[in-house]
Amino acid sequence: MQKNNNNRKVLDTLVSRTKIYLAIILVLLIFICIKDRYMILPSIMIFAFIVIYSYYTNNKRKSKISETLQDLTLTVDSAAKISLINSPFPLIILETSGNIIWRSSKFNSEFANIDILTYIHELNQEIKEEIEKRKEKKNKDIIKQIEIGQKIYKIVGRCVPVKKNRKEYRMILYFIDDTENIKLQKEYKDSKSCVAIIMVDNYEETMQRLESEEKPHWIAQIDKYIYEWTNETNGVLIKTEKDRYIYFFEQRYLEYVKEDKFSILDKIKEMDVKENVQFTLSIAVSNEGNTDKEKYKSAQESMDIVLGRGGDQAVIRENDLYKFFGGRAQEVEKRTKVKARVVAHALENLIKESKKIMIMGHTNPDMDCMGASLGIYRLAKTLGKNAYIVMEDKTSTLESFRETLEKDLEYEDVIINKEVALENIDEQTLLVVVDTHKTNYVVAPELLEKGQQIVIIDHHRRSADFIENATLTFQEVYASSASELVTELLQYAEEKVELKTIEVESLYAGIMMDTKNFTFKTGVRTFEAAAYLRKCGVDIIRVKKWFQSDLESFNKIADIVKNAEIVNETIAIAINEEKSKDVNVVCAKAADELLTISNITASFVIGKLDDKVCISGRSIGDINVQIILEKLGGGGHITLAGAQVEGMTIEETKQELINKIHEYFSEMAE
Repeated sequence: MQKNNNNRKVLDTLVSRTKIYLAIILVLLIFICIKDRYMILPSIMIFAFIVIYSYYTNNKRKSKISETLQDLTLTVDSAAKISLINSPFPLIILETSGNIIWRSSKFNSEFANIDILTYIHELNQEIKEEIEKRKEKKNKDIIKQIEIGQKIYKIVGRCVPVKKNRKEYRMILYFIDDTENIKLQKEYKDSKSCVAIIMVDNYEETMQRLESEEKPHWIAQIDKYIYEWTNETNGVLIKTEKDRYIYFFEQRYLEYVKEDKFSILDKIKEMDVKENVQFTLSIAVSNEGNTDKEKYKSAQESMDIVLGRGGDQAVIRENDLYKFFGGRAQEVEKRTKVKARVVAHALENLIKESKKIMIMGHTNPDMDCMGASLGIYRLAKTLGKNAYIVMEDKTSTLESFRETLEKDLEYEDVIINKEVALENIDEQTLLVVVDTHKTNYVVAPELLEKGQQIVIIDHHRRSADFIENATLTFQEVYASSASELVTELLQYAEEKVELKTIEVESLYAGIMMDTKNFTFKTGVRTFEAAAYLRKCGVDIIRVKKWFQSDLESFNKIADIVKNAEIVNETIAIAINEEKSKDVNVVCAKAADELLTISNITASFVIGKLDDKVCISGRSIGDINVQIILEKLGGGGHITLAGAQVEGMTIEETKQELINKIHEYFSEMAE
């Protein structure tokens, strides 16, 4: 039918043109006859002859054109049918109902030994779902990938609606063998390089504790273990410095490295050197970048995170995500104070070059955050600069301290909210972030975008969500608190800083809080900082009053402790059922209280905080609560950590926490 229609259209076009020509001739002959009447008879005869001749020639031409078109159409249709039937690709015509209308001979031979109907059924379901999703779109092209037997096929085709029922479609699908192409792509991806940096932690300090004749032996032993480990992946290892190695290996071995979980970390750590001497490694691996230079730069950035988390661990950066391994050892205190002096002088210069200073801590600030903020405030005032502390209007954790602070008129306009801060920050403002380094944990993340110069002072292990554009970073994970770090900076400032009593006591309270009255995470420098603050004048009784709980809060904590559940024999998990504005404070205090019970090595307390579930984790050091809570999106230290979970109930969070605890112990056992 379609062929006849096409032929008729061509012939009709030919006839219509002849009629036009005859009409033009007739008009010309009439015009001649009007001018000369003697031409009427000849004109009639001439026009009759032309009409008869046109009729004869048109019929003859119609016949020839019809025959030509018929031959051409038959030839094209025949070629199309032959091409369809003898297609080099397996071909199938399928209805969305699942009914197979036709299969090519190549399709039958290709899948002769395979139960192809199962695959066709699954494929048909996927295509129907896809058509449903984009039924408003004109494009009904199909491109799918499916694995059949030992081969991978790319399915290419188009859906055509059936006229009787617009909901039903008929599909012509080509099965193109893409196995070799996929293999080539995988081989190309696997052959790409990964770049790793390996560093020996605290190399200089550790070597100082060894005798001269012992050093070459242990250096050779470290080299031997590292070279043996890299040989397992056919990698290339280059020792660039006495404590630094660059390691290249193909991406095909990246999964092996993950499964191995960087066993070299434990091997180096287990070296029996001598008492109080232990070597540890930090490793950063990256495959991000188009060139080895870009991958090396990415590995360097990852190494900064590893060192910021205390070393003795490894990280893999892949697809903008970080995966951490190791890091179960306690941070080792560094005895050198060179960095503190350098940072103090650099911070002074930045303050002098700035017009005003804004100090910002984390959300729901504690005494450590407040003490560090006031210490930086006094340094800025000593250098003749206006300084402001950005803080939330209501902070239940600092209620008692804020009452004391408000009695001093100097601080009346010092503490501002984030709205005021956003209005007043400009290019000449120095933003100092204390007691956190996470972009999503500061009081006003918007200030980070507006601040041209940012300083970070923090003691937490570095997480992946760190502030990237900092001008100066003083992040020491061995330190007990941010207040300890700020106290060191004040001691080494070129300008003599005269601290007010409330500032001294807030710094001392910050150290007390994070060390649990100088019990956890205290080093030589912690006591040196505390001694300096005692010399400046500290009323211990007033400091302790800031930490006192009222009877109602104490009873809440007692109820939480009473209903605690023990998992893995030594870990206590409790739930705070009360909903209040200071729920996270109560959870933290309850977690501390649980650690006072014998045989409890770690504690977790869960509570509801607005639309989130908060978790406070504490440990005496045998269990790394930071690694456990990192699995739930949190962080902190080995002995003190926290997390906030969204989209889950308290019971669901509790079960997920138990799963992560089991996962932690499984990893420890491997």
